[in-house]
Amino acid sequence: MADKRDYYEVLGVPKDADDAAIKKAYRQLAKKYHPDMNPGDKEAEVKFKEASEAYAVLSDAEKRRQYDQFGHAAFEGGAGGAGAGGFDFDFGDMGDIFGDLFGGMFGGGGSRRSSNGPRRGADVRVNVRITFDESVRGTKKQIDVTLKNECGKCHGTGAKAGTSPETCSKCHGTGQVTFTQQSFLGMVRSQQPCPDCHGTGKIIKEKCPDCYGTGYISSKKTIEVNIPAGIDNGQCVRIQGKGEPGTNGGPRGDLLVAVIISQSTEFERDGYNIFSNVVISYPTAVLGGEIKVKTVDGEVLYEVKPGTASGTRVRLKGKGMPTVRNPQMRGDHYMTLVVDIPTKLNQEQKDALLAYDKTLTGAERHSKKKGLFGK
Repeated sequence: MADKRDYYEVLGVPKDADDAAIKKAYRQLAKKYHPDMNPGDKEAEVKFKEASEAYAVLSDAEKRRQYDQFGHAAFEGGAGGAGAGGFDFDFGDMGDIFGDLFGGMFGGGGSRRSSNGPRRGADVRVNVRITFDESVRGTKKQIDVTLKNECGKCHGTGAKAGTSPETCSKCHGTGQVTFTQQSFLGMVRSQQPCPDCHGTGKIIKEKCPDCYGTGYISSKKTIEVNIPAGIDNGQCVRIQGKGEPGTNGGPRGDLLVAVIISQSTEFERDGYNIFSNVVISYPTAVLGGEIKVKTVDGEVLYEVKPGTASGTRVRLKGKGMPTVRNPQMRGDHYMTLVVDIPTKLNQEQKDALLAYDKTLTGAERHSKKKGLFGK
């Protein structure tokens, strides 16, 4: 084993690294070099096997102690274990890592979560639509949700009255079964939810006729949801304990209400800031003057400066959206001033504009000239 790299070097951690640092380093390498992430790459496969071997030793307190004392020689021949390189990899010990990285493809990934201990119920997600104005001020909505509640006849056991669930003979009540199979790493042991009892550890011989063995009855409920001011499109309001029921005494999941906000015809939102276009007349742009501007709080007065060009952006501080955490804190309103250039003028207006043009240029123009104000 003289050609083997030091296990600490393989994982890129110091010799005094704690278990958390070793686990973190291995997770990163496993995700980077896993064969499914690098199909056909032999070098990646070798590095993945090398990292897995290093982790199998350094994550085990006794094996790590032996390795620190004797190095690779601790696992030569019969000293260390079985299989290639003296290892019999047990993915039951590393199942949480592979489960998080690859969705339980190794079986052991979900073994601990699939045990017959208390498990939290799944979250339920629903959508609710509100107007733009409601998102500014906050609102309350009534939503209909189908919830599962404990069956009143079997009290959640799923078994017919007078009977009880029996211990699963396949997993002996553990909810898990162990499989051993050959892989490129050698013999791999993996734990998976029992296929007979689906991880519950119990078998229902005679099912409750009301809930058909599920232990729960579904019913439609109307729930009032408080939607806070400032909520953005796609954000969720979480209502605790209104999701799927837990199993084996576990708590219920939550109800996630995703808010869909209808578009406004007057305002656009970016974060907590509001944007809008405000049309002003040509004389106002030239001479300046007071205009009324519509904001999410209603109309406000704004003094346009003389000589304002079309496209000028103005900031109205604190006139944007309220923040969800603190409604007293608000974004800003940015309005773009758009100068309205008239396209249809009567003769009196044309003459006035020609007179104005003459004072600026000294040149005489005629309104009947082709191209000026149309026909």
